[in-house]
Amino acid sequence: MAVDVYLDHNATTPVLPEVADAMSEALRRTGNASSVHRFGRLVRRAVDDARENVAALIGASPANVIFTSGGTEANNQALRGASGTVFVSAVEHDSVFSAEPDAHTLPVDADGVLDLDVLRRELAQTNAPAVVSVMLANNETGVIQHVSEAAEIAHEFDALLHCDAVQAAGKLAVDFAALGADMLTLSAHKIGGPQGVGALVLRDGLNLEPLIRGGGQERRRRAGTENVPGIVGFGVAAASASENVAAYGAVASLRDDLERRVRNAAPDAIIYGAAVARLPNTSCIGLPGVTGELQVMTLDLAGVAVSAGSACSSGKVAPSHVLRAMGADEDAARSAIRVSLAADTTPEDVDRFVEVWSDMARRRDIRHENRRSVA
Repeated sequence: MAVDVYLDHNATTPVLPEVADAMSEALRRTGNASSVHRFGRLVRRAVDDARENVAALIGASPANVIFTSGGTEANNQALRGASGTVFVSAVEHDSVFSAEPDAHTLPVDADGVLDLDVLRRELAQTNAPAVVSVMLANNETGVIQHVSEAAEIAHEFDALLHCDAVQAAGKLAVDFAALGADMLTLSAHKIGGPQGVGALVLRDGLNLEPLIRGGGQERRRRAGTENVPGIVGFGVAAASASENVAAYGAVASLRDDLERRVRNAAPDAIIYGAAVARLPNTSCIGLPGVTGELQVMTLDLAGVAVSAGSACSSGKVAPSHVLRAMGADEDAARSAIRVSLAADTTPEDVDRFVEVWSDMARRRDIRHENRRSVA
């Protein structure tokens, strides 16, 4: 059965029609943005317009926006381009852990919130320069971190603070200056833009070693001919996200209704991070005794798309490192799915999910009862 209910917006969002139109127009343009003739200048203007829109989404300076191939490259550039001992929260995206395999991991509590006291203690014991990476909102649970407080602590010890805001942008109002971050990561395909383009945003005066060397593109901070159609699409998506971010808050009522009905269907269901601030669209649900993989497949067969953990690691057998960091045992971490809504998700979409998921929970209970009867 074809998927007709898409509830996996944290994995990727549908490309907005206006984004597709703008990208199609950009593909028909001839010219290299580095060329000084009229054709090149027109392309450069399109890139600069997009840069302004992306900067405006988070209240940053356009001159400090570095376009990349996506959030993963931006995270790598932030952590590998800055020097010093790296500290990362235990619930960061895999691209952060992989960027610096020797990073020191900072614990989170049972709700998935970074322990700021440990951060302060670790930095106090570090003599060398340091970089701290704390995501704004978790991709699996939606839990929101206290980034501005973490930045204050980092700066007390002359450390840099990097914030992966890939999941938060477009769903929350993000103010780069208020966060206090030195570096911030964005990705186009999480806000209705194309896949394969993102940005690393720097505070004024911060210079990093480039990952990719070559020409003078992106002010010599990221070499290579610009992905002009992708960047243009990113800019249009950012402008749309800026205009519609306030409407995203209404999604929380649908999410809360979904979680209430899930708990009614299976009182032992676990909603991870429910006690703290989360993204309005994200619900991480554990169904004890049923693997997340089986839940995803069952829902998919019924035409409902969700995911088990991060889409970037959906092929892995290992349990979610995010849920393990929150204290879930291995079986519980393997039994969770992520449901992520959008501003245009309908009550009927939620009804369909709850119908299929509740039936799955009932069949689980019947199996358990039959086993007890046999015993």
